[in-house]
Amino acid sequence: MLTRHHLIRSAFLFLALIGAGAAGAQDGERGRNAAVAIAADVSAAASGTTKLTITLSKPVEARAFVMERPDRVVIDLAEVNFQLDPESGRRREGLIQSYRYGLFAPGRSRLVIDLTGPATVTRTDAVARPRDGAVLFTIELQKTDRESFRRAAVASDPAPSQRKAAVQADAGDSRPLIVIDAGHGGTDPGAIAASGAFEKDIVFGFAQALVKRLEAGGRYRVRMTRDRDVFVPLGDRVRLAREAKADLFVSIHADSISAAPQVRGATIYTGSEKATDVESARLADRENKADAAAGTDSSEGPSDIADILQELTLRETRGFSSGFARTLMGQLAPVMELSTKPHREAGFKVLRSPDVPSVLVELGYLSSKRDLDLLQSEEWRETVTGSMAKAIDLFFTNRASLTRPGPGARKAASIAPVSP
Repeated sequence: MLTRHHLIRSAFLFLALIGAGAAGAQDGERGRNAAVAIAADVSAAASGTTKLTITLSKPVEARAFVMERPDRVVIDLAEVNFQLDPESGRRREGLIQSYRYGLFAPGRSRLVIDLTGPATVTRTDAVARPRDGAVLFTIELQKTDRESFRRAAVASDPAPSQRKAAVQADAGDSRPLIVIDAGHGGTDPGAIAASGAFEKDIVFGFAQALVKRLEAGGRYRVRMTRDRDVFVPLGDRVRLAREAKADLFVSIHADSISAAPQVRGATIYTGSEKATDVESARLADRENKADAAAGTDSSEGPSDIADILQELTLRETRGFSSGFARTLMGQLAPVMELSTKPHREAGFKVLRSPDVPSVLVELGYLSSKRDLDLLQSEEWRETVTGSMAKAIDLFFTNRASLTRPGPGARKAASIAPVSP
């Protein structure tokens, strides 16, 4: 006989499956067939073993490996629709400091476990629960010494497969191409408000609204570095814009300073090897760790600045970036609160393109209740995206061409002038 507890659990599983079907209708057949994660539980034993158990609607293929600096376990999975409690993964227990999860690439999800110390994965298994058909996927961790952990990390092969450019140039369309980059995504939530709101969700909604506003005017081609809640490495965001020969790159973020909830307002950043101030340097360092947070190798490739011609182009591009930042600041000042230093410079990885004018806009602070309320307001979003679109219009009105470095020579892409 089914008990009341069994009935509740079965009903929960059924509702989760319905939710997965609704989400899948938006992402196609692959999303509809994804397993659904409906619960997570962590248990620690005195022997030094910690288990993380995820309740799934069906079995999934999984691969586990460990990484150093910081110490973490990464579990690559077939696509999973995570319907977990928002508080899941935030509490320290046993060998687990915290964990996060999300879509990592089309058809792939990732679970990243931050460790309290060196540990190895001793077991991963999936066992069907007879009473309701749910699958209990368990990752068992065992405390180990530093040298053993280091050897396990070296033996791992965590490098993700190379992504093809998702942004393609439109042949025959001479309108300026603008790439809008919604920060974070997938396994990387970004800042988290006290209310539980994720930066990745807030900035994605804002980015979508900005794209809609720009496309409505018909003056530009507009693309996004991510079109859903998926992780995109920092280097890939830059590469996508460069390969598509973008004319402007705008990255959208929303910071958080839990120790100073009174601090609020927007800040516009442009790229520079030397930060304007210590605060900017710290922020850039945090943002540049996004790849590590998602369990990827963030090692730097060779410099894009190969010769003096490209170095001159970089200077010119940064001049355009600073010019756009000032224009944007002028348009935003009347409609939103700006920080005490609204235009700053720092070494953000997403601002390192030598041939695409780029800015990073911190819309506000999730640690400020006032900023958070505004960031979640559709009326505020409509006003601010309108002002940003006006700044973009002014930027392209004042320019007739954009120079880019080619292989050993510059290549100019014409831009149609627009009326104010």
